Amino acid sequence: MELSADAVVVGGGLGGVAAALALLRAGRSVIMTEEYDWLGGQLTSQAVPPDEHSWVERFGVTASYRALRDGIRDYYRAYYPLTERSRAWRELNPGAGHVSRLCHEPRVAVAVIESMLAPYRGAGRLRVLQPYRPVGAEVDGDRVSAVHLAHRDDGGERVTVCAPYVLDATETGELLPLTGTEYVTGFEAQGDTGEPSAPAAAQPLNMQAVSVCFAMDHVDGDHTIDRPAAYDYWRDYQPPFWGDRLLSWRSPHPRTLELVERSFTPNPDDDPLLVDADQRVNPGDANLWTFRRIAARRNFTDGAYPSDITLVNWPMIDYLDGPVIDVPDAAQHVQAARELSRSVLYWLQTEAPRTDGGTGFPGLRLRGDVTGSADGLAQAPYIRESRRIRALYTVAEQDLSLAVRGDKGAVSYADSVGVGMYRIDLHPSTGGDTYIDVGCSPFEIPLGALLPQRVVNLLPASKNIGTTHITNGAYRLHPVEWNVGEAAGALAAFCLDQATTPHAVRRSAALLEDFQRRLTREGVELRWPQVAGY
Repeated sequence: MELSADAVVVGGGLGGVAAALALLRAGRSVIMTEEYDWLGGQLTSQAVPPDEHSWVERFGVTASYRALRDGIRDYYRAYYPLTERSRAWRELNPGAGHVSRLCHEPRVAVAVIESMLAPYRGAGRLRVLQPYRPVGAEVDGDRVSAVHLAHRDDGGERVTVCAPYVLDATETGELLPLTGTEYVTGFEAQGDTGEPSAPAAAQPLNMQAVSVCFAMDHVDGDHTIDRPAAYDYWRDYQPPFWGDRLLSWRSPHPRTLELVERSFTPNPDDDPLLVDADQRVNPGDANLWTFRRIAARRNFTDGAYPSDITLVNWPMIDYLDGPVIDVPDAAQHVQAARELSRSVLYWLQTEAPRTDGGTGFPGLRLRGDVTGSADGLAQAPYIRESRRIRALYTVAEQDLSLAVRGDKGAVSYADSVGVGMYRIDLHPSTGGDTYIDVGCSPFEIPLGALLPQRVVNLLPASKNIGTTHITNGAYRLHPVEWNVGEAAGALAAFCLDQATTPHAVRRSAALLEDFQRRLTREGVELRWPQVAGY
């Protein structure tokens, strides 16, 4: 089967959805593909509650991302048995998690994303191919002419999609090797980037850990899972920089690297409205139960929820034994990461120390119904680091590091197509490196980072833009990925309207100004007000 449209968006994560919406709002037809059962990527199939900056309720995100957040709150108010007090809470945080001002069940985000896309499906301008993954491409010189897709569950069923513009919104930059687009992975050398935190030599297979998240609650009864086959391996596993076994309450503090002990208190009966989820003040991970909690039972009427629901995306599920990009055994590493997460749950249920001197929490119940998977874990691994294009402009640490920039703020780009903010937050890596967690200035997203050096009609729309291993740590989070995808989709639509090219837009002051005006009209913020980083 062959299909065509104005644009093909390969990957239905947050960047892909935002890219598709931008194209559709501009009147264009879109084919979007997604490998997993849910659209939304890190927010849904990977089950990661939003990681956002401290000003998210007022500014610093696009209008369409704000519509997604508002839609999630409206969905709870329309369909969930909230208490009157929580229903009246303007900045409703359904999970009252400490990591974000909007922690929620992933299925709600799926419903809202589907509702945002529904009118365009009905109009016949959006076709979603799901579950499909890219397996090949056709290239004519510096132009991608077609992408070949295979059904995830039946690899023999193939589809070829063609469009003037192809957007790579996959989680790992899958189209870059398939199309021959130049890219990098892992650590760049300090001599190439000038970054204070970079190593002396490039380390292309040294990448941030992936994690397979899962949801659980705590109820009466014994819900202990079968002992995982690799449990003994993971119970005794100790990274050299960790200071204890991986499966323990103790681990390095990401910002100071000193060994700290976290607590774990299921269902603490705290007041959700008193939770202050502000990363400037506190990373929020002192009590792991409330850190990424996605349902706080006191937000709901009595008896509606027998327990809170918490999302496990904790240090102990970071998989360090190998990368999952550009290696022949990537699938085995993904499966091993899933086994690690099962081992963490089993440890929590059977051996984790309790404050009363006992061990194990057998009442912990795996909630695969919340994550939508057959094995109870998230459908997809949480991918923190992708292949990244060799771009016309590469964002380096010294562009946004608070230690380097100080009160000057991040570098301002004439070709800004959006804004973002998060600490430069790198988890331990497959090469044996510990955390890199650097204060960051609120930053802009340069158009040059979205443009491959050579290929003219392929645009990155996720975590695959021109950042480094270091700066990806700040650009990889939910609202920034959405902004990148939205800018990429808007750029493709603009180029189709103007009969021009993305590279020409950046070269021409008039075209660039026109494109930035269009972004501003659509609610994309290009500059920050005067605020300090953290």
